[in-house]
Amino acid sequence: MPMVLLRPYRYGTRELITVSLHKGDRGPNHDASHLEGVPESQRFGKRGGRPNSANDSPVGPPVKREEPNFKVSGALAADQNTFKGVVLKYSEPAEARRPKERYRLYVFKGKEQIDMLHIHRQSAFLIGRERRVADIPVDHPSCSSQHAAIQYRQIVETDPLGQATRTVKPYLIDLDSSNGTYINGSQVPPSRYVELKVGDSIKFGYSSRDYVLMCEDMVEDE
Repeated sequence: MPMVLLRPYRYGTRELITVSLHKGDRGPNHDASHLEGVPESQRFGKRGGRPNSANDSPVGPPVKREEPNFKVSGALAADQNTFKGVVLKYSEPAEARRPKERYRLYVFKGKEQIDMLHIHRQSAFLIGRERRVADIPVDHPSCSSQHAAIQYRQIVETDPLGQATRTVKPYLIDLDSSNGTYINGSQVPPSRYVELKVGDSIKFGYSSRDYVLMCEDMVEDE
């Protein structure tokens, strides 16, 4: 009988893989000449009941049945963190939250503002040249396909009176890019969250574009 292995499924589909098990030739030409003259009851053993002699007992301990393993590994495990066929380098942390404040990125090339991006409608924004997955595409050749991410994180702060409060703040993380990520001219360490402040200027690789972080709520309060 063929064995059916179940592969973990995505998007509601299930893939079945059939494996043929070769257990030797059981066709019509199977040689049974060595059984000639042996009564049928002795050819195949007793058909019912329990064995009544040592000769009827099975030889050796019973074979332990191997349980199926449906855990993913290797390339299949990597496939679980894909989007539009692209393996993602970044996964959001447990403390990821969407901010209440309306943050924006003002994009400058030289002294000219060329764009304005709303970055408060989700908890993270992936930045890079791979447009299939990037929330903020950057086209400069010095930028990596998945260059960096802006991540909003809920953190616990303690005021001078010892009262703990939860707040959501923006952070920047460089995803081991080839040519680095910069805040106010200083390169940030890779694979580490760096808190962003309103007014910070961000650059990716050797691109001349500046991305200035602002908060709409703070601008209106002023």
